[in-house]
Amino acid sequence: MSSSAGQAEFGAAREGAIGVDFGTTNTVVALASSEGDAQLVSFAHDNEAVVAFRSALSFHADIDNPRDRVVEAGPWAIDAYVEEPLETRFIQSFKTYAASPLFVHTNVLGRWFRFEDLLSAFLLRLVAHGGADLARLPKRVIVGRPVNFAGQQPDPELALSRYELAFRRLGFEEIRYAYEPVAAAFFFARKLAHDATVMVADFGGGTSDFSIVRFRREAGEVRSEALANSGAPVAGDAFDYRIIDHLVSPELGKGSSYQAWGHVLPVPARYYAAFARWEQLALLRASKDMREIRGLLRTALEPERIARLVEILDQNHGYRLYQAVSRLKETLSSEPEAAFRFAAGDVLIEKPVRRADFDAWIAPDLAAIAAAADEALARARLQPGDIDKVFLTGGSSFVPAVRRLFAERFGEAKLESGGELVSIATGLALIGAQRDVDQWAALTAPG
Repeated sequence: MSSSAGQAEFGAAREGAIGVDFGTTNTVVALASSEGDAQLVSFAHDNEAVVAFRSALSFHADIDNPRDRVVEAGPWAIDAYVEEPLETRFIQSFKTYAASPLFVHTNVLGRWFRFEDLLSAFLLRLVAHGGADLARLPKRVIVGRPVNFAGQQPDPELALSRYELAFRRLGFEEIRYAYEPVAAAFFFARKLAHDATVMVADFGGGTSDFSIVRFRREAGEVRSEALANSGAPVAGDAFDYRIIDHLVSPELGKGSSYQAWGHVLPVPARYYAAFARWEQLALLRASKDMREIRGLLRTALEPERIARLVEILDQNHGYRLYQAVSRLKETLSSEPEAAFRFAAGDVLIEKPVRRADFDAWIAPDLAAIAAAADEALARARLQPGDIDKVFLTGGSSFVPAVRRLFAERFGEAKLESGGELVSIATGLALIGAQRDVDQWAALTAPG
């Protein structure tokens, strides 16, 4: 492997702690000083400072030395993949495999990578792009973890052991873990003027997590008691897929038919499952299904729809498609209706979308989120009226249907928000600077 993905070499450790919110979609990092304040780490990409570092990796062979692999992460990984999709192995949302015992390793350009190898490579590039902010790392890192990891029958101890190996490779001497909504709760607690029982709802890319915490102020310091946690494996990524499935996939042939052996048959729905994550489209293009899809151009009753699907796959338009989906979702967060427009090559899809339609599409996901919130209440043996404040954080907290769900349960006056994309990382860093860090980051990886 090239030096860009090798072991890190750092100078003397800085004081304080670092908080790492390793998310399904984005990763956010914050540094806390020994004085107890925290600052976000920014990354300069295309003359823009960003704090949300995309949780993505790319690998391609070094032209000068084909045995080595050039590794990139974050927005640089996306750039590399979009520029040379056929020569680049792109991996995104790999956090979803952290707790899966079924994921042992994956082959990347002839070399086997375990999950901890992928995470190490990602973290090393993140540190490199962090510049002076991350030139010297502190000894202590507080790593966020979801209440419930994604996937079928996830093993949280396996996930944390994998995290442990990856973060040790960066030279951290003290690695602690805190529930992501608990970190958000710590961020929020700074604004509390009185004792309060708070539900923190954290909506990430892959999971929606809930924590109920009782806060009280003693001698000018915040004390807490964790009452309950719960989670659901649905969030922003699921919302995006609902838009694709209802709005885009029918324009690409889903639900249409083709002729074979004198019969009219439905186009297989499995072709469209890859749209759950845009980077999976490259795998579909390289699969045996692609030959079948090309064959449908001759037998489909609506070949123009299949032609759009083929062009999106052949011309690697997946990322641009999901950008269009994100723009639509963002607009629908503030407007009752929006125009969806996706234009790439010869493909043009334009449709008006009402917020009410989007709400109907994500209704199953909202039901799962509501059930998880109710589960947290039940575990804490509380009623909605016992909750003083509800802190909504994460990207999907901007979705009006999500906010309405909590307003109906708890009352609009109890809802609080702010720092939706950075509260967890900031809270993690602030936890790391506390004298009573064990109160907040009591989780440790199995020894």
